[in-house]
Amino acid sequence: MATVDECRNVLEKLAGKVAKKSGDFDGLDGFDRTVAFDITDLDTSFNAKVAEGKLTNLLDGDNADAEVRVSIASDDLIALSKKELKPAKAFLTGKIKVKAGVKDLAKLRKALKVD
Repeated sequence: MATVDECRNVLEKLAGKVAKKSGDFDGLDGFDRTVAFDITDLDTSFNAKVAEGKLTNLLDGDNADAEVRVSIASDDLIALSKKELKPAKAFLTGKIKVKAGVKDLAKLRKALKVD
């Protein structure tokens, strides 16, 4: 099991990668959503904002009013960050769960797609 600090570091790195690529995305103008990341096995959450293709304001703690909710175990989050687990496989096997509207899912996929 990964630690809370390791999970926070992965999410911070993801935010940095998304920010670097934010200018590469079309169709994200005006797309602003609050996101909660629930780390299921650590019983902890982080929250952030996706705005204009950037993941910003990453904070510890839940946001009960988040428009998008991502649930994942700590080891799966680490595996995703190391590219040991592919996002599509994680989603299809239930290792990552996302509660969001259909249009939001498509835009989030585009905004968070980083290599």
